[in-house]
Amino acid sequence: MRHQKKGRKLNRTASHRKALMSNLASSLVIHKKIQTTEAKSKELRGFVERLVTYAKRDDVHGRRLIQKRILGKRSKEIANILIHDIAPVYKDRNGGYTRLIKLDNRKNDNAPVSLIEFVDIAPVVVEEADEDGSEKDKGDKD
Repeated sequence: MRHQKKGRKLNRTASHRKALMSNLASSLVIHKKIQTTEAKSKELRGFVERLVTYAKRDDVHGRRLIQKRILGKRSKEIANILIHDIAPVYKDRNGGYTRLIKLDNRKNDNAPVSLIEFVDIAPVVVEEADEDGSEKDKGDKD
């Protein structure tokens, strides 16, 4: 019986799970939505929502708590994005910052895949640019 044992192990060691959650959370903060397996996205949901709650505090301690959870060189950048871009959108919301959308199973190994994204935030779209720096015209030609 698994009484009082919350969280998924995801068939990884503790350090590997910590690194995985850190990397998935970083990708979600940067891109605003990511596609991953259903178990990983369900586990990531709680991890990211806690980071957004820390960011809503808007103080040094909240920033340090975020940087403690996010590993690597980009922890300051992720903390800045969370505090300045994402947290102000959710200042009046008490939880429920992310949305999980179940997709089809992955073709390779038939694993259930889902999309996790922030609620009320548009995903980042990168526009392609020509050599001279101007954006390509993707409209209809008349």
